[in-house]
Amino acid sequence: MVFYNYLLKCFVLFDLKSGELTHQDIGQMDMYVRIVDDLKRGPDDNPTVGIILCTHKDTSVVRYSVLHENEHLFASKYKLVLPSEDELRAELERERASLEEQRKRLTSQI
Repeated sequence: MVFYNYLLKCFVLFDLKSGELTHQDIGQMDMYVRIVDDLKRGPDDNPTVGIILCTHKDTSVVRYSVLHENEHLFASKYKLVLPSEDELRAELERERASLEEQRKRLTSQI
């Protein structure tokens, strides 16, 4: 799906995958983003954003793919059933802790 976000002034591409994220999916989205940037993006537009939604993402695939270094490609997993309020809170805490750990690692490398 292709959308244009007037506030961000960029195209936003969505790819919905019914299975696990693969490096082929990432490469395909990277190609779509480059095509839209080349053929549709205007001189005043910001770079195109690509978002892949999948049921499962392997951290190795994300870490060693173009997703790791590209700030315009994203992959996120989705659920077919909405989580309970407690599950949602727990997931937010896990994500917060993970981001904090990543921040600490990056800070210690500098």
